[in-house]
Amino acid sequence: MAAPSTTAPAPPGRRGSVTGTRRSVAVLFLLPALVLLGALVVYPIGYSLIRSFYNANGDGFAGFDNYKAIFTDDGIRTALKNNVIWVVFAPTVSTALGLIFAVLTERVRWGTAFKLVVFMPMAISMLAAGIIFRLVYDQDPDKGVANAVWVGIHDTFAQSSAFPNAHPGRESPLKADQGGFITAATVHTGQTVALPLVGVAPDQMPGGAKKAVAAKADPGKITGTAWQDFTRGKGVGTLGAPDPSELGYDGMRIEAVKNGKVVASTKAAADGTFTLPAAADGAQLRLPASNFKQPYNGVDWLGPSLVTPAIIGSYVWMWAGFAMVLIAAGLAGLPRELLEAARVDGATEWQVFRKVTIPLLAPVLAVVTVTLMINVLKVFDLVYIIAPGSSQDDANVLALELYRKGFSEGQPGIASAIAVFLLLLVIPVMWFNVRRLRREERR
Repeated sequence: MAAPSTTAPAPPGRRGSVTGTRRSVAVLFLLPALVLLGALVVYPIGYSLIRSFYNANGDGFAGFDNYKAIFTDDGIRTALKNNVIWVVFAPTVSTALGLIFAVLTERVRWGTAFKLVVFMPMAISMLAAGIIFRLVYDQDPDKGVANAVWVGIHDTFAQSSAFPNAHPGRESPLKADQGGFITAATVHTGQTVALPLVGVAPDQMPGGAKKAVAAKADPGKITGTAWQDFTRGKGVGTLGAPDPSELGYDGMRIEAVKNGKVVASTKAAADGTFTLPAAADGAQLRLPASNFKQPYNGVDWLGPSLVTPAIIGSYVWMWAGFAMVLIAAGLAGLPRELLEAARVDGATEWQVFRKVTIPLLAPVLAVVTVTLMINVLKVFDLVYIIAPGSSQDDANVLALELYRKGFSEGQPGIASAIAVFLLLLVIPVMWFNVRRLRREERR
């Protein structure tokens, strides 16, 4: 038999004092955190709320004028529109890619290495990522990776002209015509025609170009030469005739035109010579505009129309790895027997993914999406760094407009109103996230 307890219950008064002591100790431990929380969170929020009701100088009550400016100022309205685009597309695309990567990497041996590579951008700061993508989106294909790839694909199917800057020189028989050039006089069989041009730098001449030669007459045909009629040095060379140092326009297209219709055409050889059939007798020779079109220079990624999608692309590059890791963790915890049961019942892999995997992952997908939504509502660094000054107004977002109003334009009242408005936008999303997490804990 156990011995009876000799410890008497504490008197009610003492029990209360013990509880009070524990609370005091807890408060003392929490006090540093509470002080920091008040100084870094509560005070700035309260000050911003009060400051949002005052004018730019802070000495006059402005009422709700600063909040009205949010919906009437063109810059803020553009920022608000762009924020909506960010909230709709950036979290959705990041979560979708994260889901695809998580599901696919689960089935391959090198899945861990792939996850590591996809997650690596998370180790890069927004500042560094902004600088990287400012270079990636550079307009010059020699600098910007995006345009280098795009131009390479374009030139594979549509070769650019080698003579974009070519034009007639002095005493030339050519005159301008619809973006190209045409001879002022008609030509006839047995005649040789000189088509001298200038304006192409030596290092930009076609690689197969050879020394230009004067064409030989052919009684039943029209012959001629198209070449670069320029020799370096004052008074050197003969104008209107090929010189030893001058190169032919290899590949230059020549058309014979009668009454506005092309009756024959050909291309110049490497030495610039060309031959047209007897059908070209009595026609004018035209160098069409296709010979002189400027080389394709790619897409203006950071122009007004594409700057926001381009910056969202850089954000997805950074945060898709974050989504993938969280979704992969949720995927690892799924009950495998449900997936196997669906397969045994005859469901295809796509049906298993769509009707079993995604519904089971819905809580994780919701948390990831909501977290990214909160993140994009505050996006600033990427937009500030990537968007050039010429298109920064078109890429504007609320956080950037807050910075500009507060520090560049000297309107702290409106900047405070934007800050409060951003807080109001974030609170419902945070409340939804916290509520969902608590619901998951109860389960």
